Amino acid sequence: MRALVLNADGMSVQDVDAPECADNDVRIRLRAAALNHRDVYITEGKYAKIVLPAILGSDGCGEALQAPEHAHLAGKRVVIDPSLDWGDNPRAQGQHFTVLGMPTQGTLAEEICIDARYVHEAPSHLTEEQAAALPLAGVTAWRALMVQGALQAGETVLITGIGGGVALMAMQLALAAGARVIVSSTSDAKLARAAELGAHATVNVRSDGWTKQASEHGPVDLVVDSVGGEYINDYTNIVRPGGRIAVYGASRGMVPNLNIHRIFWKQITLVGSTMGSQQDFADMLTFVTSHRIVPVVDSVHTLDAAQEAFERMRAGEQFGKIVIQCR
Repeated sequence: MRALVLNADGMSVQDVDAPECADNDVRIRLRAAALNHRDVYITEGKYAKIVLPAILGSDGCGEALQAPEHAHLAGKRVVIDPSLDWGDNPRAQGQHFTVLGMPTQGTLAEEICIDARYVHEAPSHLTEEQAAALPLAGVTAWRALMVQGALQAGETVLITGIGGGVALMAMQLALAAGARVIVSSTSDAKLARAAELGAHATVNVRSDGWTKQASEHGPVDLVVDSVGGEYINDYTNIVRPGGRIAVYGASRGMVPNLNIHRIFWKQITLVGSTMGSQQDFADMLTFVTSHRIVPVVDSVHTLDAAQEAFERMRAGEQFGKIVIQCR
C-alpha cells in the first residue's frame, strides 16, 4: 500500500507492506485523513518519544473491509477514535494512553488496522473529507467545552484562537448547545469568517483594550483556550466571578507571573483538558449527528501533495481542517 512515511531525512510517499490485523482489529480502506498540529510538531522533532519511521495522522475516514469479530461494521463508512488506551478513569487518561499516529501507524496511508473499540460509523450527513476532519478536533473540543468546561445552555463562552480545527469545532458545538459565543484571534479575516458561521461577537487580541471589548460582550462564564502564555492572566480578568477557564493547549507557552490572587478572589476554576475518553468520543458523535454539525474544511490535498498541506499548517494559514485524500 502507499503511505506517507516520516524518516530521519524527511517525509515521502512510499510503498509499504499492508498492516497485519489482530483478531479484534478492523481493517479500514482509508479515504481521507486530516492534519493536526501534532503531526507538524513531530516532523519538527518537537514531540516527546518520537519513533521513526512513522506513518503520521490521527484523523481518518474510510470503509471497513475486514472485521471478523465485528461483522456489523463490514462495508460501513467509519471514523476512528484517535484516543488509544485512555484507561478506566473518566477524569483523566492513564499511563498507557497514546494518540493514533506515532508510535502506532497513523491514517496517512491507504489502509490501517485498528482495534474495533475505536471504530465508529461515520455520521451519514458528512462527506468523507468532512468526516475525516471530525475525530481529534471533535473529541478535544467536546471534552474541553462540555466535560471539563461544563458548558450550559444560555451561558457565554469565549473561544480563543479561532480558525484552528478544535476552536472552530468548539464554536460549532457551543452554538448548537445554545450558548452565546465570543471568539478571538489575531486575524480580522478569520474573525469575519467566524461571524459568518454564527459567532455572536468577535475580538482581535492585537487591538488596544481587547479584554475590555470582550468583557463588554459578557459576562463570560467560560473560556476555552489553546493559547496559554500571558493570555491566561487576561482571561482571569475577563471571566466572571465563579467562572471557568478550560485549557487544552499552550501555543504561547508558559504563563508569566500567573495572577493567582485573581483566581482565588474571583473563585475561578482553571481546568486542563486533553483529547477525550471513549465515552467522550461517542457522546461527541451523537451530538454532531443529532445537530447535523459539519466540520469546517480548509482545503483538500492529495497524498502526493501532502508536503504542501504540512506547509500550510506550519504557516498558520488555515481556517478549519486540512484534509488529505488517501485513495
